[in-house]
Amino acid sequence: RKNRKRVPSFRKLLRTSQIKLDNKLKNKQYKQKSAAKKYRKEQKKLREAVRDAISRKPFPLEESKKKQVAGKYEEEEEDALPLDMMDEDDLKLIEDLAQKASFLTRDLSSNEPVHVKKRKHESVIEKYEKVPRRMQTEPEKELIHLLPIKDKSGIIPQTVEKPVLSVAHDEEGTEETEEGEDFVEEPLPVLTPEEMAAQRQQKLQERKMHIAALASAILAEPDNNIKKLKELRAMLMEQDPNVAVIVRKLVMVSLMEIFKDIVPSYKIRPLTEAEKATKVKKETQKLREFEEGLVSQYKFYLENLEQTIKDWKQRKLKKSNVISLKAYKGLAEVAVKCLCELLVALPHFNFHNNIIVLIVPLMNDRSKVISELCFEAVKKLFKQDKLGYASLGVVKVISGLVRGRNYDVRPEVLKVFLHLRIKEVELQKDSEDIAPKKKFMTYKEKRKNLSRMQRKWKKAEEKLERELLEAEASESKEKKLKLHTETLNIVFVTYFRILKKAQKSPLLPAVLEGLAKFAHLINVEFFDDLLIVLHSLIASGGLSYRESLHCILSAFHILSGQGDVLNIDPMKFYTHLYKTLFSLHAGGTNEDIGIVLQCLDVMFAKRRKQVSQQRALAFLKRLSTLALHVLPNSSVGILATNRVFMQMFPKMDLLLDNESQGSGVYLPELDEPEHCNAQNTALWELHLLQRHYHPTVQKFAAHLIAGAPTEGSGALPLDFSQRSAIELFEAYSMKGMTFNPPVASVTPRKKDTFSQMDSFVDEELNKQLQQHISETVVPISLDFAKHLKETSLS
Repeated sequence: RKNRKRVPSFRKLLRTSQIKLDNKLKNKQYKQKSAAKKYRKEQKKLREAVRDAISRKPFPLEESKKKQVAGKYEEEEEDALPLDMMDEDDLKLIEDLAQKASFLTRDLSSNEPVHVKKRKHESVIEKYEKVPRRMQTEPEKELIHLLPIKDKSGIIPQTVEKPVLSVAHDEEGTEETEEGEDFVEEPLPVLTPEEMAAQRQQKLQERKMHIAALASAILAEPDNNIKKLKELRAMLMEQDPNVAVIVRKLVMVSLMEIFKDIVPSYKIRPLTEAEKATKVKKETQKLREFEEGLVSQYKFYLENLEQTIKDWKQRKLKKSNVISLKAYKGLAEVAVKCLCELLVALPHFNFHNNIIVLIVPLMNDRSKVISELCFEAVKKLFKQDKLGYASLGVVKVISGLVRGRNYDVRPEVLKVFLHLRIKEVELQKDSEDIAPKKKFMTYKEKRKNLSRMQRKWKKAEEKLERELLEAEASESKEKKLKLHTETLNIVFVTYFRILKKAQKSPLLPAVLEGLAKFAHLINVEFFDDLLIVLHSLIASGGLSYRESLHCILSAFHILSGQGDVLNIDPMKFYTHLYKTLFSLHAGGTNEDIGIVLQCLDVMFAKRRKQVSQQRALAFLKRLSTLALHVLPNSSVGILATNRVFMQMFPKMDLLLDNESQGSGVYLPELDEPEHCNAQNTALWELHLLQRHYHPTVQKFAAHLIAGAPTEGSGALPLDFSQRSAIELFEAYSMKGMTFNPPVASVTPRKKDTFSQMDSFVDEELNKQLQQHISETVVPISLDFAKHLKETSLS
């Protein structure tokens, strides 16, 4: 049959891409390899079958040479001598040979070969059961184990008894033992507590010097002294009970600092088989050995830390009992501290995800010290993470922990999300808008716009730019935004899951606080449902005042961002905030004034066009009343908010006049800000605040009484006018129990002193006084139970 396949022309071969040719070559080589492999398998099976058939063939003993053996026996019987005519030595030799000959002792009727192969179905336990038991009446002989011998039946262990010493030597030994019985060993000297402390201090000093020597040698030349890292790590198993705890703690911290210093700024990947097979320079081989040793020692070190924490959690003692159970907590705290330092310092290195998986569950630990260490480490990691890889890993583990524990975790675990380094600008657009859109050109446009050479140059330029980016190790903005988007999606999934399934959980305040921070980044599709959920939570009445404040703040963050497009009336949230204001006071709720100031900023400053005058007047009056019974920093923040109200909304100065405007009487107890007739009252609270003990409160009160002017004598200094209400609230905080500004020290007045003169006393009175002083005092015995005795006698 004629082959109709045409040979490709030279022009067509030129147009074929190099990638296609490479793929064809690879496919051809793969087929050849697979065929060769298949042939080798078949040959191997054939050889095994032949070997198995040979081994199973029975070895002939009787049938094959039956006739020859019978003829020989007849001849031998004639020539053989009777046993009584043999010498005793010959008879004994024949009996010994008969016992050693296997074919004489075995059953001749069986056709089974002598060396039977070991069957797979034979049980090892049955062989052990067949071994006879014997009492250990005699002392066991010492055996020396030799190299084993292997035959068809299997591996045969070889042992030799230890040679016994000569009789003369044994007699000398008995004499020595008899002398030793007469000699009584001196007891060990009993050390005093001072000597024991000195001995312990000496041992500790020796260990410290050894640790310092190893650490300095490793830091000086890490490439050459990587084996000393193993020696230092072996000291984690210190067995001396006097210094074991301190030495292990010192070694943990020393290794942590060493790894922070010598670890490279890149992740070390394992070498492939092809890379191991290739020959490299000595420097490259040395670097590979160093990296491999570093990764293995780092892995073993992390496993030791993890085992220490597990032993403490399980309250499990080691067999050696070197360390007491109480000391395990201290060791576990040091191990957790080391892991936290490595979590923050080496987010780019190997096993970082393993450290995250170990640290995140410890945030929910009962021990306050350990949980706070883990909280601070995760917060630092979030603040330092610029790219987002480590943050994404932590957020995934926290989400899984919350769901796996059925939402039974501490609220601080979710509050860590507030420290995520995600900016608003980076996630305002969707990922589809950020991604570069591909332009599909038609054939005519390609021919018109780009020539073949231009397309070639463009491809080379893109390849060069990609290599430059990899060399600089710089992450593109699109990749960073993608990581941040994925991180925030996991955070919102965790929040929404709790809102849906665990509304009565103690995690709800943390969820509402997180929604208040990241609400402007939520997709617009969820806004309507989320606002309904927030309002239902407030209307249920099961929330505390702080949780309701977070609900209000979340709702207005949603409405102030992308939610401007939505046609939603937030009047119910204004009413609830107006009702909640009087729940705050100068006690423990004073710190929540900061949330109120954030709510007022979002509700009035950023939505002033949607706020009516009646509502603004009602809030201004109620806030002025609230400023009377809170701490000075809260009063300053509230008065700064009132200043913004008076400058933004017109006709706010009518509350500075005592004449009523319109009909009605002001109803301060009414919870509806639109209907309480706030225009018919006056800000008499400002006169009381003008006499406040805090000088900054006095300045703000006087400024508001003057009408909050921006210029003139009643204007505030620039230090106050340019700062927001929240900044002023934090600046004048009373957390440190200090007065800001400091109170000037008052110089004490000198007391009036009088000279000791008797000129003011009458002469006769003075004589009586001197006489009374000069008289000797006669001691009188006092009997306090005298009246009790008299009453009992009577």
